[in-house]
Amino acid sequence: MSLNGKTVEKFSKSFNGDEKNLLALNAVTKSGIAAVALKRNRVNEINHVFSNVIPSPTATNQKQTGRCWMFAGLNTLRLETCKKLDIDQFEFSQCYTMFWDKLEKGNYFLESIIETVKEPLDGRLVRWLLENISPDAGQWDMFVNLIKKYGAVPKTVMPETESSSSSQRMNSMLIGKMREAAKTIRDKAHKGANKEQLRRLKEEALMDYYRILAIHLGEPPKKFTFSWRDRKNVFHREEFTPRSFFEKYCSFNFDDMVCLINAPTQDKPYNKTYTVKFLGNVVSGQPVLYFNVLAEVMRDAAVEMVKDGQGVWFGADTGKYGDREMGVWDTELFDYELVYGTGMKLDKAGRLDYCHSKMGHAMVFTGVDLEEGVPKKWRVENSYGTEVGDKGYYVVNQEWFNEYVFEIMISKKYLSKQLLKSLEEKPIELPPWDPMGALA
Repeated sequence: MSLNGKTVEKFSKSFNGDEKNLLALNAVTKSGIAAVALKRNRVNEINHVFSNVIPSPTATNQKQTGRCWMFAGLNTLRLETCKKLDIDQFEFSQCYTMFWDKLEKGNYFLESIIETVKEPLDGRLVRWLLENISPDAGQWDMFVNLIKKYGAVPKTVMPETESSSSSQRMNSMLIGKMREAAKTIRDKAHKGANKEQLRRLKEEALMDYYRILAIHLGEPPKKFTFSWRDRKNVFHREEFTPRSFFEKYCSFNFDDMVCLINAPTQDKPYNKTYTVKFLGNVVSGQPVLYFNVLAEVMRDAAVEMVKDGQGVWFGADTGKYGDREMGVWDTELFDYELVYGTGMKLDKAGRLDYCHSKMGHAMVFTGVDLEEGVPKKWRVENSYGTEVGDKGYYVVNQEWFNEYVFEIMISKKYLSKQLLKSLEEKPIELPPWDPMGALA
């Protein structure tokens, strides 16, 4: 049944019959919903003081890119690197990891195209592959693959370029080259080419892809010299490869880590491991794995990590109940119901099932405010520069954590023996378009 004039007139009469709606109209059209719904008494309660804080370097800036997962990963690692180098400030090269991520994702995409040559071009799977070529975004396990394979270098060794800081145009070129290669591969496959022949076509396409990457980002160093002065003003100079630098000045135990998720939907039982088909970057690398647990399990594990001085990589939906300038995410920050006369009733499971929420941004917990052992709020290292929040650091209240944090990276030692046993079970495979397939 279509809308008719009588129904619309009923809506209009109801709207104009309440003067509060007219007041809200005047305010929102002039100042925007965020300013009108902002609760001043809640703002007055916000502070950036925490009972447990990890000393952290200056906040980083991903600029006009989707590399938050990569920044968050490198920011987690640099906490140990600062200790080992005995310095206060340090930053890994995000351009270096971006180069290898893009190249590996190009290879991963074309391998997926070869694997799916018999799938219909207009089918959901091939369309999904063609629409998700080499994004800036990623996941923790994808970050692990890059560091394990290529190591890491200081930012001074491979600094940012125009394209690493603003990647849209470069990405457009790379995507175009991959779609061209995908068509060539599928066309040749349908004419009878075997996998060996298809992989030769893939290598030819990747050579062009590498050239485009190198023009935009520069070639990654194979060896480099790094110099620094420690806190005692002692000068150091050493020769490294990217892997030797990481192994000496970080040596992060990736194999001890596990990604916990909180997805309270009926199709994902708790205490089970999940993976997502066709989600990855390095062929034959570590697959993306999630262990679904209660929100309280994530909370308690994160508390223990921070108390032990370790940063916690996490992924969340930062598009809800946040203010960028103040640097805060708080479920009580805005009173939308007061303005609209109607509330937002979907719970966390409903928001996942009905496409209203998913993980879209990764950051690092570097502090927690405990009151009698219970977390009240969290200190967050973001990658939006130093001009917002508390010099780039944000605050998250516990209620927001429960509702909008979907994933954290923690050490297995913070899990119970029962949960560790459940981790050994075979992962349940999810389709690429599942909400848990979202990238940060």
